[in-house]
Amino acid sequence: MITKRKEKKSRKMRGSRVCGWGRTGQHRKHGGKGGRRGSGLHKHKWSYIVKYMPDYFGKEGFTRPKCLLKVVRAVNVGTLCEMADKLVEAGLARIENGVYVIDVRALGYNKVLGGGKVTRPLQVIAPMVAERAKEKVEGAGGKVVIEAL
Repeated sequence: MITKRKEKKSRKMRGSRVCGWGRTGQHRKHGGKGGRRGSGLHKHKWSYIVKYMPDYFGKEGFTRPKCLLKVVRAVNVGTLCEMADKLVEAGLARIENGVYVIDVRALGYNKVLGGGKVTRPLQVIAPMVAERAKEKVEGAGGKVVIEAL
């Protein structure tokens, strides 16, 4: 049976220079811990790894090359509707027959999502368009044109 020590060791060891650690420098630096931080995890601290950190070593899965990853920069169709007048003033969109023509590629986006309300007719030109965004644009009297990058 293990019992708890009633008094701290430091209280008992008053008057001794080394407090139960033998030669003067024995408990001073990092030698008693088996090295600093992660040293020895593959050697003398292996039982610690097995018990407390079993997934620490090894690899899992794979990383796809960056050139194959498709970066999606999306904008909501409601945001485009709100910004339509400002985009026309800035020369980033135009009005043809009462329809706002917005090319999202010129704005730095490549996908249109279906968030927000569409209150005016828009013609949205984008490489990728969500189904919900397409419904909202066509419901307001506009159309969606899908063009590659």
